[in-house]
Amino acid sequence: MREVFQSELLEVQERLVDISRSVVTILEKATEAFLTNNVSQADQALEISDANEDKALALDELVIKILARQSPVARDLRVLVSALRISASLERMGALACHLASIARYRFPGSAVPDSLRKTFEEMSALDIQLAKKLTEVLQNADVDLARAIQAEDERVDELHRSVFEVVLSDNWKENAMFTVDVTLASRYFERFADHVVDISSKVTYLTTGEWHETE
Repeated sequence: MREVFQSELLEVQERLVDISRSVVTILEKATEAFLTNNVSQADQALEISDANEDKALALDELVIKILARQSPVARDLRVLVSALRISASLERMGALACHLASIARYRFPGSAVPDSLRKTFEEMSALDIQLAKKLTEVLQNADVDLARAIQAEDERVDELHRSVFEVVLSDNWKENAMFTVDVTLASRYFERFADHVVDISSKVTYLTTGEWHETE
């Protein structure tokens, strides 16, 4: 019976990793759409996100069945409850990426990114993709050191997010109201995406070490 349970826990982990990999793909396509006005990439991001939501729902159903059948306690229970929360965060990350794709679609054939903020969004995009890839590795290997490194790297995304507001609120900002709304929302989507990465990595750290720190 214990072997069956361990096999089920492994399946939960594998499904989380699969969902996380899909989130990376969604973000890569969505950010390319956002930065280059590639509407085809935007459509692909939206399509993959829909499929990923189905994966997350199926994972949640699996976890609930395991909880009902196995009645786990202690660490095993924490792992399964955390899996439900991580699944929800991953699903939300995919949705945030799709918001970027939607901005690109709405702006097409025009650009979604003004020249004054292009470098900022290019860096935010690269950082979020890098963080998402590292998160997949953390979920696969429970790498605590990498999880903690992720939590530190998020600070740069926060800095860039604040810099967008500085640009938009400056006297030099001459873009129309629609651009102002789009870039403000986009910056928030990038920032929240990174926040979810940090939140998940904190959960993995806690489950692996049993330690929780306010900075995490």
